Amino acid sequence: MRNFPISRGTVAGILKGYSGLSAAVYTEIYTGVLHNSSTKLLLFLTLGLPAICLVMMFFVRPCTPASEEDSSERGHFLFTQILSVILGVYLLTTTILNDVLSLNDAISCAFFGIMILFLLAPLAIPIKMTLYPTKPKRTDAIQASSLPEEPLLAVSSASNLGSLEETIDENDVDILLAEGEGAVMPGKKKRKPKRGEDFNFKQALVKADFWLLFLVYFLGVGSGVTVLNNLAQVGIAAGEDDTTLLLCLISFCGFVGRLGGGVVSEYFVRSRMLPRTIWMTFAHIIMIFVYLLYASAINGTLYASSALLGICFGVQYSVMVPTTSELFGLKHFGKIYSFMALGNPLGALLFSGLLAGYIYDKEAAKHHSGSFCYGPECFRLTFFVLSGVSVIGSALGVVLTVRVKPVYQMLYSSGSFRLPQTSLH
Repeated sequence: MRNFPISRGTVAGILKGYSGLSAAVYTEIYTGVLHNSSTKLLLFLTLGLPAICLVMMFFVRPCTPASEEDSSERGHFLFTQILSVILGVYLLTTTILNDVLSLNDAISCAFFGIMILFLLAPLAIPIKMTLYPTKPKRTDAIQASSLPEEPLLAVSSASNLGSLEETIDENDVDILLAEGEGAVMPGKKKRKPKRGEDFNFKQALVKADFWLLFLVYFLGVGSGVTVLNNLAQVGIAAGEDDTTLLLCLISFCGFVGRLGGGVVSEYFVRSRMLPRTIWMTFAHIIMIFVYLLYASAINGTLYASSALLGICFGVQYSVMVPTTSELFGLKHFGKIYSFMALGNPLGALLFSGLLAGYIYDKEAAKHHSGSFCYGPECFRLTFFVLSGVSVIGSALGVVLTVRVKPVYQMLYSSGSFRLPQTSLH
């Protein structure tokens, strides 16, 4: 987020998209290299992943962010997005082939090798930038006005300075003249941050927008993770003997939602100054009907409803991340985002463990079917409750979108992005 502050939606979409593909990557490792050995998988997760993280941490460091949009940077992002889509399709295809066909070890290893090439392909970007560095170009006013693309995202453009002056009241002038982090003029109290500036964690906790965003995210991912955690049981209750393809479908659609949510929200926030939270609201509205579709248990709708749910679930993930950074700044983004991310485990505990688990066990005992439950009644009441939860999430999303619209108009006025003064540190 700090390295690419004017491409936050794109960055979040890519990172969350790859996160959504990680389970399929581990599956490929499990079948192609570890030969379906659970012991070797546990050893890899215990020793291999920490070793990889320790090595890679030296390559992740802050850099000087661009003050305006760079066409080469946009091309690099597009290259990474295309690669991630190809990787997602490839993983979906190979997972289905491994499930349907009995492939030998040689083919499985070949699938694994191709996957590694796709994962390492983005390294072509830093290699190319190192071997063929681009020299910075100065663009005068005539060249800038002739560009056919959207306006440069200049941080210090004249129009942005004008809009900034309009947002600063007389009491803020003395504070902005103070030198050093947290310095204030004698006799003046430190100004509290406004929406779109840098908040610390305590300052964010007392804001209504913070709790509205948390609730919208919590209700969205909490209800979605309930279905993900119980998808095998949902499929068996609906009469599906093998739920592998169902799991692959919802995972791939979750990846599409994560990547697409970042791309779409980034486009509309730049071109229309449309708050990103509107896409979380739309996702909630679709989820209302998806859960009702699950509850109806109509033949042939299980895969369609799972695909839609995966997309909506992914959108909630990728949109929350840049929204948090835009409303509360980047300086304390780690703490604020980590608190927002608690919506996932809390939703799993409340909706999946306490609600869905209780109803499922009760229906299984009623039908004397042991540990498994068969029929639409196993989850019908759960889906009705989740549909109601999405109604509440939709209403809160509308309220939040209306409240934060002025913030996005300030940050993205005239198609440009202005970093708040307190973010330039």
